[in-house]
Amino acid sequence: MDKLSEDYLKRAIIRYEVLNEYLKREGYAEVVREAQETVELLLKAVLIDLGLIVPTMHDVSLILEKNKEFLREPLLSNFEKIRTISKTLRKEREVSFYGAEDFLPSEEYDEIDARNAIDDVKFVLDIVKRTLEIK
Repeated sequence: MDKLSEDYLKRAIIRYEVLNEYLKREGYAEVVREAQETVELLLKAVLIDLGLIVPTMHDVSLILEKNKEFLREPLLSNFEKIRTISKTLRKEREVSFYGAEDFLPSEEYDEIDARNAIDDVKFVLDIVKRTLEIK
């Protein structure tokens, strides 16, 4: 595994572990925001490992899809679910952090949203770890 890819993976693991602290403190919007960033790091670790250029976008699932022939298992067989997770969390990125006049993040997100985000991160983390270990 490339050193930068390994660094992204390590940082994603740290972020994943912190999500439960936000959950304990009822920081549900923070869980959603950090979950997106964690999935972003994980998928960018895969891009780096493949030797691809990492774009400065938050959802890189389209780049992975365009390079699907290079993806390894178990990421390949779980790609559709991972793509959905990445796209869903990307849509929540700004609103979970900044909110809007009619959307207060602390009121809009609840424990179910946070737990779902954590479950999604765990799923992607497990798949990416297994994918990057296999060469």
